[in-house]
Amino acid sequence: MYGVSPPGLSSPLSPRRVPYFLELASAVEMPERAGALPLVPGNVDARAGDTYYGFDFRAEVNESGSALAADAFAQVKHVLLPVTDRNPYLSEGTRQAAATSASLAKKYGANITVVVIDDKPKEEFPEHDTQMSSIRWHLSEGGFTEFGLMERLGEGKKPTAIIGEVADELELDLVVLSMEAIHSKHVDGNLLAEFIPCPVLLLPL
Repeated sequence: MYGVSPPGLSSPLSPRRVPYFLELASAVEMPERAGALPLVPGNVDARAGDTYYGFDFRAEVNESGSALAADAFAQVKHVLLPVTDRNPYLSEGTRQAAATSASLAKKYGANITVVVIDDKPKEEFPEHDTQMSSIRWHLSEGGFTEFGLMERLGEGKKPTAIIGEVADELELDLVVLSMEAIHSKHVDGNLLAEFIPCPVLLLPL
């Protein structure tokens, strides 16, 4: 479904390799802010007027931005929730991303996969089990007691690259991230368009 490039721009990558970025204040209501501009690989500005590109349709933001976001989310059937912070009780941004993932998945009948990423192995994180319990608790608060869980620990890879690998491997439809992950340098915002093969929902702090 992805891969619609703006006039004059083309991507050398596969259709799944054109990510689409949304920035929402709430995943439940679709506000007028219903989307930051979509980007194509290489951080090229892909805006043409007020038109969105990214799925196989186009819509004028001023007239139907909310409808566009709703249509986009309706296609989401598998959500990725990356956890990149070491707070055993989860940071505010991660809790926000967990709540948003659960809300979206519940509303649109999607599945959730959580990927826990850290540059150190589990043995060097004594509160690992506490963090796992926190993840389960926050998702269960949103109505999810069953979800996929992956741990990518101590691999020495950039979190952004790992998120991209998982999203590609599982053919995920959406990655939910808080801007906190970018501000804290856990995720390199400049590499999102390069590594993430699907839409990314960036949640403001």
